[in-house]
Amino acid sequence: MTMKKRKIMDVTAPNRSTGIINGETSNVLNWDDVRFDWAYPKYKKMLGNFWTPFEINMSNDLKQYPKLSDSEKEAFLKIIGLLALLDSIQTDYAGKAADYLTDSSLQALMIILAQQEVIHNHSYSYVMSSLESKAMQDEVFDYWRSEPTLRERNDFVTEGYLAFAEDATVENFLKSIVYDVILEGLFFYSGFAFFYNLARNQKMVGTSTMINYINRDEQLHVDLFVKIFREVLAENPEYDTEELRLFTVETFRKAAELEIDWGRSIIGDKIDGISMDDLEQYVKFYANVRCNQLGYGHAAFPDAPRKNPMKWIRAYEEVDLGKSDFFEQKSRQYVKVNVQDNGFDDL
Repeated sequence: MTMKKRKIMDVTAPNRSTGIINGETSNVLNWDDVRFDWAYPKYKKMLGNFWTPFEINMSNDLKQYPKLSDSEKEAFLKIIGLLALLDSIQTDYAGKAADYLTDSSLQALMIILAQQEVIHNHSYSYVMSSLESKAMQDEVFDYWRSEPTLRERNDFVTEGYLAFAEDATVENFLKSIVYDVILEGLFFYSGFAFFYNLARNQKMVGTSTMINYINRDEQLHVDLFVKIFREVLAENPEYDTEELRLFTVETFRKAAELEIDWGRSIIGDKIDGISMDDLEQYVKFYANVRCNQLGYGHAAFPDAPRKNPMKWIRAYEEVDLGKSDFFEQKSRQYVKVNVQDNGFDDL
């Protein structure tokens, strides 16, 4: 079934939408009269996460960056290039998805999500402009064009998004959410592990603090899309099919393989502190976590560990500790700076 876009205004419809998709709504947002009781708490949580790159002091990172090994520096740059592309794609997808969600509260959440993705992209520019020349920054932001492993995994997600963008059916929308959960809930995670490994060795703590903020945002984004996925199926049970289950499980298997290949390419046995065997199990663990969140259990990798195999990383992923306390509680030297100063006066 083709999905219909939400009208800009409908004077005959109620403020509270009559369905999550293909329903009726005036498009007037009254937070005390929305369809889903989880929407307002999610709105408050997303607002509470607000941050900007200007808050991060990069002076110590600038001192440490030249001392990174060649392998660390290569991984650092390639991961930044990957994240910049994925968050750019996500900004656009959120806007397209919002057009077809009937309830105006969900559109509001998508606008906040998209704004957070813009901040993420800004943070990558901020890091690169703090550490590298403009020429290198431009090269990093073009890695997706020439890096074969990077290109393959990016095409995997973008083709899934394009199917929905070009043919907005309910089936394609549900499948696009699967790709969204992969992008935000799996394809970032080898990169996160790399930056957290640097941080636990007291390297590049400013950059790693940003990554922690991004990690926290992405967890909320995944949860939002999971809720939308499950609400669509609850209201439209005819789409809760065996075909969708098999598609989801197989897509997560393929995505995990691509993420493991990427991890092998950028980390392999080149980065002290990260075992490729552990990283592979870590990726499979998260593939199962996301698959389970969507309602399909641990079917992607039945033999994968049920607990995070990279035990040391769990402290870094406890992103609800609060943005100003996270690295301070771990005795790190993150200090907020004035928005007009990224700490370079301390050099």
